Amino acid sequence: IRSEMEQIIKDLEWEGDFKSFLNYLRTSPRFYYDNGEDLLNAYLIMAKKIDPLLPKIFKVFPRAPYGVIPIPEESAPFTTTAYYNGPAKGRPGYFYANLYKPESRPKYEIPVLTVHEAVPGHHFQISLAQELENVPTFRKYLSFTAFVEGWGLYSEELGEFMGIYDDPYDKFGQLTYDMWRAIRLVVDTGMHYKGWSRDDAINLFIENTAKSKLDIENEVDRYIAWPGQALAYKIGQLKILELRQKAERELGDKYDIKDFHHEILKRGSVPLDILEGYINDWISETLDS
Repeated sequence: IRSEMEQIIKDLEWEGDFKSFLNYLRTSPRFYYDNGEDLLNAYLIMAKKIDPLLPKIFKVFPRAPYGVIPIPEESAPFTTTAYYNGPAKGRPGYFYANLYKPESRPKYEIPVLTVHEAVPGHHFQISLAQELENVPTFRKYLSFTAFVEGWGLYSEELGEFMGIYDDPYDKFGQLTYDMWRAIRLVVDTGMHYKGWSRDDAINLFIENTAKSKLDIENEVDRYIAWPGQALAYKIGQLKILELRQKAERELGDKYDIKDFHHEILKRGSVPLDILEGYINDWISETLDS
């Protein structure tokens, strides 16, 4: 991840080092909106940019619509950058964006957050699960973090397939989010096993990602309160990528990414070992067909 980030810095002909580039991203006004309304509109525009690109990599779509709305003002100062709330009867799914202190919400996070929280991330996965037929109700709402958040993080990588990281700063934002998930494997273990302090964790993020200090502090406090949960994102993403690579390798000309995504999502949230069994069966059946 770091080497890709450094290549972007080189391509941009930045004259300073990695640390100075991160500081530039955190402090330059060009990367921030000065009001919440413009920030929300940018999320809405990004969502509508992504929607028509989805048929490139999916063949089944949720019936439930989705919207993009602000995180409530009373909770925004203490809440993460964004989250998703699934649809209910008569209500769409919602991607909640944090508009508190827009000067700390960089523009280069908007594409990667939208693919994770909305489409094809959580909205696709959660809505399709709720729309399953001929399964017990609990299966529609069951949530295994490694599957749900692994899919969200995997969806960030799908932004490459759809071409939404066409700006180098947007691509750097996607890599920053990937680095963030990798670093928290270290941070969570460091704080809960190695005796690291809160400041140790914060400083590691500051040194290696372009996330704002406000975001980093909120995230580290979350890891303190919820040991282990954040590790599931990267573990799930790596498993889905491993299964995709296996399908590509073994199926050859019979491989279609649309079919692969359908197989991943069509049973709702399942443990990763169960998912691997389903994908192995699908590969065998496809080869025999």
